[in-house]
Amino acid sequence: MDNQEVVKRRLAVLVGCNYPNTKNELHGCVNDVLAMKETLLTRFGFKQENMEVLTDEPESKLKPTGANIKAALRRMVDKAQTGSENVLFFHYSGHGTRIPSVKPARPFKQDEAIVPCDFNLITDVDFRELVNQLPKGTSFTMISDSCHSGGLIDKEKEQIGPFSGVRSPAMETTSTITSRALPYKEVLDHLSSRTGISTSDIGTHLLELFGGDAGLKFRLPAMDLMDLLENMKARERHVDSGILLSGCQADETSADVVSGGGKAYGAFSNAIQTVLKENRGALKNKELVIMAREVLERLGFQQHPCLYCSDQNADATFLSQP
Repeated sequence: MDNQEVVKRRLAVLVGCNYPNTKNELHGCVNDVLAMKETLLTRFGFKQENMEVLTDEPESKLKPTGANIKAALRRMVDKAQTGSENVLFFHYSGHGTRIPSVKPARPFKQDEAIVPCDFNLITDVDFRELVNQLPKGTSFTMISDSCHSGGLIDKEKEQIGPFSGVRSPAMETTSTITSRALPYKEVLDHLSSRTGISTSDIGTHLLELFGGDAGLKFRLPAMDLMDLLENMKARERHVDSGILLSGCQADETSADVVSGGGKAYGAFSNAIQTVLKENRGALKNKELVIMAREVLERLGFQQHPCLYCSDQNADATFLSQP
């Protein structure tokens, strides 16, 4: 092989949680990941055998539980080959939430998490740990079409952040709009109903229900967690490998839409697809996020996608499009 010819191995995990037949039901999340799967296959050079799709449809064999999602992500990282250029991609559509921070330095702050179908929360620390495991030459791009998704990779640099201009007026539409947010109290109440334990400490419930499969943030005492985070920072091999495209700011919600014609989708996921269809050439990560913001603003949605990554990856081509 010519030394200048670089083969990029492309791997993906796609997760859609609609929470069917529950009070938290959404409608567009599975459609989001199926649309993205088709885009990866037809435009970005991904292969079917290098993708895992987890949905909570009744016929789905692999449900998007917290343990299953983390296992799929670990398998993807394990397949990434040292010494070659790997393009790893994770798309999540579903509920997001914010939980009280367990970091002593942030006693009044909140941390971001996604909500798998079994409520076994996956937090910003779990994604940071994953990024730190990547071999040299590997990028990890994450799209999270969920509420409070800004900052989901802990300590990743903010490139496009909080909206500071005049917000567009709310949309007038025949569509049905549902927030992809689960308030902390609803998550806590759900977990409490399953454990039967009377405590407001969410970690107690998660450990009782999921044991070693609970998120890293909940398995360690606060001070031990801080020590771990410092050690993680010290051993970060490739701190710039993570790229997060969030559906909204950390303090905002993302919309789940059912159009007047019955089509269901996430507003951010649909904006990404719109931008990609309107621009067939390669796009930089920051261009894609800025254009998606413009699409959402034009349609009157009250959410502002963000980009978190290194300066270099802000200018890198989205998913290293061939």
